[in-house]
Amino acid sequence: MFGKNLTTIGSNMAGLFFVWSTLKRYFPRQIQQLLFNAIQRIPIFKKLSDKIFHLFSPYAHIRFSEIEEYRYNYAYAAVKTYLGAKVNSEVKNLKGNQVKENTSLDLKRDDVKIEEEYEGVKMWWEIFRCVKGKKICRLTFHRSNWDVVTGSYLSYVVEEGKSIKARKKKLSVFMNNPSLRWKTNMKGLWTCIDFEHPATFDTLAMDIDKKDEILSDLVAFRDGKEYYDRIGKAWKRGYLLYGPPGTGKSTMIAAMANLMKYNIYDLELTSIGSNWELKKLLINTTSKSIIVIEDIDCSLDLTGERNVKDVKGDEGKKSNAVTLSGLLNFIDGIWSACGQERILVFTTNHLGKLDQALIRRGRMDMHIELSYCTFGAFKILAKNYLNLDSHYLFGKIESLLKETKITPADVAENLMVKDRTEVDGSLKGLIRALERIKWSQKVKAEEQHNKEISQI
Repeated sequence: MFGKNLTTIGSNMAGLFFVWSTLKRYFPRQIQQLLFNAIQRIPIFKKLSDKIFHLFSPYAHIRFSEIEEYRYNYAYAAVKTYLGAKVNSEVKNLKGNQVKENTSLDLKRDDVKIEEEYEGVKMWWEIFRCVKGKKICRLTFHRSNWDVVTGSYLSYVVEEGKSIKARKKKLSVFMNNPSLRWKTNMKGLWTCIDFEHPATFDTLAMDIDKKDEILSDLVAFRDGKEYYDRIGKAWKRGYLLYGPPGTGKSTMIAAMANLMKYNIYDLELTSIGSNWELKKLLINTTSKSIIVIEDIDCSLDLTGERNVKDVKGDEGKKSNAVTLSGLLNFIDGIWSACGQERILVFTTNHLGKLDQALIRRGRMDMHIELSYCTFGAFKILAKNYLNLDSHYLFGKIESLLKETKITPADVAENLMVKDRTEVDGSLKGLIRALERIKWSQKVKAEEQHNKEISQI
């Protein structure tokens, strides 16, 4: 077989040399070049020339694709970061980026071909997109330098790229695109923007003891790789946030992300067509991330019906095909262990509507109730909005908060002032709002009592 292939290659090469010598003999140099370029574009000749070049070329190539085997390639990200950071006075092509106003300009290298030298070894990087749209970084080097390149050099590049990315890391929030926009190369599942929410646990208005408990749990999770490996569990944790609207569930998620330095994936279940698509989205999230499903009771029928059948609506369209069973597998099935260091957060205004299998311990490891504003939460809001640690009206406010149900969001709205001269007016306005709520709640309670008496 080898002899037959060698004979074929030799015959083809002889034919090419004959044609080339004929062209040189009877055609001017410009015509020769045009004919040669035209012949090279013919698929069969191009394939043949590529094979010959590969057979005799002293160079080797290593390719880093952005998506490899349907999963994000972290080595590609590290290489791309490393190459972009190689900025000096000799670089001719740069691109500038300014994420926020009044911040320094971030310059990155914008060359598609970059020459590199490491321990006396020269090599070349190319950045391009292949035919299917995949982003690729390709390294070319002489075969004689194989040990240096595959040994210390690539390890250096990846580690340096990760270090640069960690120093410049900006958090992002992702949202899933409708499946109709997905492509076969896995691009287009998620859209992202920079995450710039300023919430922290210091500014979070909630009970101090409960806040400390959540903080300790998050830190223990972040530092718990060895623990999870030892007990044989996937390195992930679930948090269920529940309570009335306006009690700070979304703010809590933002504070979690800023504390942990994790990206947020905001998962909209109603735009997902099947359990299979849900798994596909899961495996395309990165480690060190928070996967959020807000108002989960409004996203699916999760009241306990396991065998959900397809139901046709008035317009003949199927209802959402993601089932409770599929969601349970998403949380702690086999596919849920395809990444590391992930947090899953559900929020709901109506805890009683959720199936107990969905929120049991082990799936939602920590249940966090975010309720109406307490005096402790009010003091944090007063510090945030008015820069006050104490005030003569605090006693009156504390007494009213014990007798009324008002959300932290409503309290914050009353505390928003333009300048310090309005502080007293702001607190008095809050007192008036609390008194109105107290009176309204008293009236409703009396009406309910009279209704119950009339039914006896």
